Amino acid sequence: MNNILLDNKKLGEILVKESYISEDDLKSAEKLVDQTGNSLKKVLYDTGFLNDAVLGQAMAEYFKVDYVDLDIARPSVENVNELPAEVSVENRIVVLAKEGREVVLATDNPEREGLEDAVREVFKSHKLTYKYALPAEIDKVLLYFRPSVKELIAQVIDEDEDVAPQLLDIIFDEAIKLNSSDIHFEPTSEGVYVRFRVDGVLSKIAEIPQVYYKNVLNRIKVLAGLRIDEHFAAQDGALHYERDNVDVDMRISIVPTLDGEKVVIRLLTAYIENLSMDKLGLNDYNQKLLEKVSKKPFGMIVVTGPTGSGKTTTLYSVIRVLNRPEVNITTIEDPVEYKVLGINQIQVNRQTELTFSKGLRSIVRQDPDIILVGEIRDEETAEIGINAAMTGHLLLSTFHANDAATAIPRFIDMGVEPFLLSSILEVVVGQRLVRKICSVCKYSESKKKVDLIDKHGKKIEKYLDGKSVTLFKGKGCEACDHTGYDGRTAIFEFIEITPEISDLMLKNPSTSEIWKAAKKNGARSMFEDGLEKVLTGVTTLDEVLRVSEPPKYE
Repeated sequence: MNNILLDNKKLGEILVKESYISEDDLKSAEKLVDQTGNSLKKVLYDTGFLNDAVLGQAMAEYFKVDYVDLDIARPSVENVNELPAEVSVENRIVVLAKEGREVVLATDNPEREGLEDAVREVFKSHKLTYKYALPAEIDKVLLYFRPSVKELIAQVIDEDEDVAPQLLDIIFDEAIKLNSSDIHFEPTSEGVYVRFRVDGVLSKIAEIPQVYYKNVLNRIKVLAGLRIDEHFAAQDGALHYERDNVDVDMRISIVPTLDGEKVVIRLLTAYIENLSMDKLGLNDYNQKLLEKVSKKPFGMIVVTGPTGSGKTTTLYSVIRVLNRPEVNITTIEDPVEYKVLGINQIQVNRQTELTFSKGLRSIVRQDPDIILVGEIRDEETAEIGINAAMTGHLLLSTFHANDAATAIPRFIDMGVEPFLLSSILEVVVGQRLVRKICSVCKYSESKKKVDLIDKHGKKIEKYLDGKSVTLFKGKGCEACDHTGYDGRTAIFEFIEITPEISDLMLKNPSTSEIWKAAKKNGARSMFEDGLEKVLTGVTTLDEVLRVSEPPKYE
């Protein structure tokens, strides 16, 4: 029972028993398990039968306890420390709350052998109430007890001579647990710095002595299929990391620097289990608009923003909604970041001259209903995509532009005919990512309007109502690694292509003309969307101003 979620048969029995799927649904899913070799859980997530909330509730009903989402109800460090670290880690259980003689605990298996005795040793006369939490959520809380990467690296170096495999496992495991997007190995004259990018921010995690770096570097090259005797040229590769039921693809980039070879590893999730529009950070109006245009049989949806702003995640949330057996969905990307069952995914390969434009030409001949182009980079790709959208296909793509309004003039400057663009473009989305305030250490404080204007400038004055505003911050704690932030969300602006804007596009409009027309139709800027998230305690004003500013066209 300790690994109940890893057992396909047991998981299927639970979901059917608790009436979350039918026997026929299970049989269909089991066929896909046999065909793909994927777990039942992955298949059910990919086909839309399951998500975290449904799975958590089903498992809780099976164990006859309540379900708790620890991403929302994250326990405080003080409560977690009520149990000794060894008891919590060994039994995968944490204290949610302690009031008087009652203790509420969360675990991913209330029937784990020895759990009751271990907890009772600590709380001898208390009333114990158990709740179910998903294993990944328990893992996040158990990070409170983890030793630092620096300590683990020192321990490995002290105990073993062949340290490279262990050092990489430690670094990869920690990066995955912290939801890092990138790992940097940076050689310096003093040592090799290891830095993680978490929630968009890069920070130093540990340092590897130079004497061990050569073996670590060679191991990375071997795993990625790169030349170990090449030290003066850039190399790119990829590796697949699998350990303790963790499954992650990694993209490797190595470049020579004055102090040695620098390695940057991009972590690509092998598949997205719980990706949905509900989790993007969309307000109700924008979500309904995106759902409406994505249901059209043809047309074009474009998401703009810089690298790393979550554009692909937004498009894949749409793809997950549209992914049905009767629909043919094909993508061409560089690289394929999310693997989703039921869609055809093509990766750009310059060595075989498989580019976006050439791949898109082939896709159109593959009888697709929906096409996702990872990025429109040139006039040829834009023209092929627009022609595809005009001939009965729904086209989704990303485009590099500073905001949604800028995308339209940029398409026209690229050489796209305005009358073609105006006839098929449905919506342009601009977005940025901001860090969310840590739910464990969040607190509120009242700020005078005049003080905020003094600090941030007159440009925000008209967006603040009242003499004072309640803002939220994170104090910093073990849960957020003392940053005050935990996770990210997006701020958006949507420009729906109304008849008025469509007519305006024929006149080679400027960015300001596009935005003013969109504003008349109710569009809100990224800054306004971000400010709403500030006032509701999702993020901070500093975060929103870091990535956006009030529109200069108004």
